[in-house]
Amino acid sequence: MTARIIETNSAPLNTVEVPGVTVDIIENGLRNAREEMDAVLFRTAMSPGIREQGDCFPMIANRDGKMVVGQFGSFIGPFLQAYDAEIEEGDVILTNDPYMCNAAVSHLPDWVVLVPVFKQGRHIAWSAMFGHMSDNGGMVPGSIPIEATTIFQEGIRIPPTKLYKKGVLQSDLLELILHNVRTPQWNRFDLNALVAACNTAAKRCVELAERFGDDVLYSTMDVMLQRNYDAMKHIIGMFIPEQPREFEDYLCDDGMGMGPYKIKCKMWREGDKAIFDFAGTDPQAQSSVNFFLNEDMFKMFFGSFTINVVDPQIVFNDGFYDLVDVRIPQGTLLKPNYPAALSGRTHALGRIFDVLGALLGMGAPEMMLNAAGFSDSPHLFYSGYDHREGKNGDWFQLFQIGFGGIPGRPVGDGPDGHSLWPGFTNVPNEFIESYFPLRIERYETIPDSGGAGLHRGGNGLSVAYRFLADGTIGIHDERWLTYPWGVLGGDTGMRSTKRIVRGDGSEQWLPAKAEGIKVKAGDLLYFNTWGGGGWGNPLERDPELVRADVERRLVSQRGARRYGVVIDADGNVDSDATTALRAEMAAARSEQPALFNFGGSVEELRSRCQAETHLPAPVAPTFR
Repeated sequence: MTARIIETNSAPLNTVEVPGVTVDIIENGLRNAREEMDAVLFRTAMSPGIREQGDCFPMIANRDGKMVVGQFGSFIGPFLQAYDAEIEEGDVILTNDPYMCNAAVSHLPDWVVLVPVFKQGRHIAWSAMFGHMSDNGGMVPGSIPIEATTIFQEGIRIPPTKLYKKGVLQSDLLELILHNVRTPQWNRFDLNALVAACNTAAKRCVELAERFGDDVLYSTMDVMLQRNYDAMKHIIGMFIPEQPREFEDYLCDDGMGMGPYKIKCKMWREGDKAIFDFAGTDPQAQSSVNFFLNEDMFKMFFGSFTINVVDPQIVFNDGFYDLVDVRIPQGTLLKPNYPAALSGRTHALGRIFDVLGALLGMGAPEMMLNAAGFSDSPHLFYSGYDHREGKNGDWFQLFQIGFGGIPGRPVGDGPDGHSLWPGFTNVPNEFIESYFPLRIERYETIPDSGGAGLHRGGNGLSVAYRFLADGTIGIHDERWLTYPWGVLGGDTGMRSTKRIVRGDGSEQWLPAKAEGIKVKAGDLLYFNTWGGGGWGNPLERDPELVRADVERRLVSQRGARRYGVVIDADGNVDSDATTALRAEMAAARSEQPALFNFGGSVEELRSRCQAETHLPAPVAPTFR
């Protein structure tokens, strides 16, 4: 199967020489158009997840579907291979089903819009954007059911479908889709915003073609892709070894009492090509924590990671994909068989970044090795009927993304309370309190939650939600059993915890993945996320930096002792006591610490689980 583009102008596009200054002008014009897509979306979407947090990913691609500028490449090519229909000028295509587009999107709440860009009947480019909808139907509000065992329980599946045909909205189709979600008004506005953003990018591409010519725009896109290819070829030659290296990490659990689940990857180079082989990864889970990882999507992760580490000025795009070979065994956690549930894929997605960072950094740890801490993208769901005065029992539904600690790095400390995705932003507390029956009584970093190191891991966040209406909550998080690991002598980061204090004063420790939790007005939820792992020997950290962290309440006075630093009653470094303590701690440390500090083996973590987390250890997974 393959899509067929219908052009009324069949004149071929020609490759021409483009002066460097023209390439730079067009490149920046496309980058600006990509930024304008975000601006249009944020000003016209309605749900807080998209409008306030930016849970969306724009791109502009050449006529072959290769991303030229954007944030989240890879999905147009797989879509075109799976879509067996004609595409014409004015069409707008919508889909959300991973199994029908080769995992171009990886769970149903992500709705992707694709717009073919035409100029005078000739197809010249693509614009596309997907956004995370607040609801997609299914078993639970928010449409990420932990206990789903098939994708049919996760909401409406939209096959690749023309939302607009030749510029005409298919309104009956749209109403059918919106009839199956709990937040139809939000979904309608968010979908319109996605279309508007794509149409804006299409307009800008046409303007560039009108200004410089179709052939020049076409050729410049090829130049941009080639630049990326050349840069990545050099990077792969520098940092990917011919001798294989491998790494494994674990998802703590599946939300149904089983875990951990192993993700294993081996990396090596053959000639100019980087090979990533996920053989040894556990089979698919029975719950929704499977991550249908499209091979091109992983290439995008790899390229984004390496380019941002080596040279962030390089325009990231899909030009280098031929230099990477990704092998994912069928039937595993990362390539489950249809119709496996997929909605909780965020946990494995986050862990992929930890695995990737470890593999790339092992060969040159002092220059490239990060600790762990990307790890996950925590979610909170809160829904119900608001019977407070003036609310008339209105339905409310909150989906909020939480932030954790970013790992310590060769270049410095990890940021505190930051997102897995750099483009995500925090929803202002004032917004939450204005639109939902919630009061946020605490929003602060957790002192000492970042792993100690020469470069400190970023601290996690503690958010205290006071519920003002009876309702139901769901929680999705990770790193509650396994630790965000430290590197080169750095300590592990603190694990995540969830605790609810009921109105009668009783307390309950909650799992990191739970749904259907009934709450009453007055109940208080403490939503604490993980910290990033530390980088390097903490005894080598400048005592004045530790003192400054204590002053800023990022590290406690007691926590300063993890760095061998003693802070006196006046908040100053006690130099003599610090020298003595560091000498004592150095004598007890291994002269050559392990490259990775996992905080114990999986079995050791199991044995200590109840005492350390207040929760029973998950049992070993069983696979069907």
